[in-house]
Amino acid sequence: NTNYFSEDGVTEGFSMELRRFNIFLYSNIHDKIKFLSEVEFEHGTEEIALETALLDFEFNPALNLRGGIILPQIGSVNANHDSPKWEFIERPLSSTEIIPSTLSEVGFGLHGKLFPGSTILTYDVYVVNGLQENIILNEQGKTYIPGGKNMEMFEEDNNGLPMFNGKISCSSKKYGEAGISYYGGIYNRFNLEGNIVEKKQSLSIFALDLSTQINKLKIFGEFAFANIEVPSDLQEIYGTKQYGTFLELSYPVLKRKMLGFEKAALNINMRAEKIDYNIGAFNFDGSKIGDEINAIAFGIGFRPLASTVIRANYRYQLNYDLLGNPPAHIGGIQVGIASYF
Repeated sequence: NTNYFSEDGVTEGFSMELRRFNIFLYSNIHDKIKFLSEVEFEHGTEEIALETALLDFEFNPALNLRGGIILPQIGSVNANHDSPKWEFIERPLSSTEIIPSTLSEVGFGLHGKLFPGSTILTYDVYVVNGLQENIILNEQGKTYIPGGKNMEMFEEDNNGLPMFNGKISCSSKKYGEAGISYYGGIYNRFNLEGNIVEKKQSLSIFALDLSTQINKLKIFGEFAFANIEVPSDLQEIYGTKQYGTFLELSYPVLKRKMLGFEKAALNINMRAEKIDYNIGAFNFDGSKIGDEINAIAFGIGFRPLASTVIRANYRYQLNYDLLGNPPAHIGGIQVGIASYF
């Protein structure tokens, strides 16, 4: 994809990037044993990561055991983040800043589907190593949940107490799909060689997500709320409550044979989103704490195939600092292509 952004009239100009190249490996070991893995190359070979590597033991549709490097089911994007599925180049802020997508975890658990009437109920329950203390001990100088990801997560739990993830979704052909999910536990290293050295600090993330369709209009939405315990001397500067939300609309203006493709589609798209890194007010004067981002994006996407998209996006964003000063104005255009192969 290409990028051209400016902040308050200052720009670094035009650039291009190969953001991700992913290789999926799948093996049907047995009718009831499946293997799946994903290796991701980011920005060429700047970062190479094993994003997924799991075994599924399928006892029946309602009860399956999964273990390995998994994608926790939080919100709508983390376990469903492949770029060709989405109409915008950038992932939603709530799914990257509050829910730290893409989040890969070592863990195990159960998942399955139930079929009451005309609906499908899906559940996932996992135990994972969990995010670590860089949620607050980070370069951003604030509570930053994505900072809790590091390579040590794939080797061991930093405090010996796992985190938990669970999601329940309900879907139907008529109404679409809605889900509620949770992820949380103790994130800091509170003991050292068996000695308690600081108070346990917990993290909880709750998310609601929705996808539906009204005639041809597709609607996607998500709301994520995080509650983070931080040391008392860091409160106010380091947020203890955060939230993020987005609403995305996609409408096909053309859906027919185009440019030699039998079932091509041309979509127009819109996304509005907001995150607040620090919900609350300052104790000394009662003024509202800032540290927020508001953004809106518009786009056109051409899909010669359902698995391939050529897209152009315009994004406008307002960044507010901790004190709520006049925001930084960021705007830019992106053009990109994404495909399965």
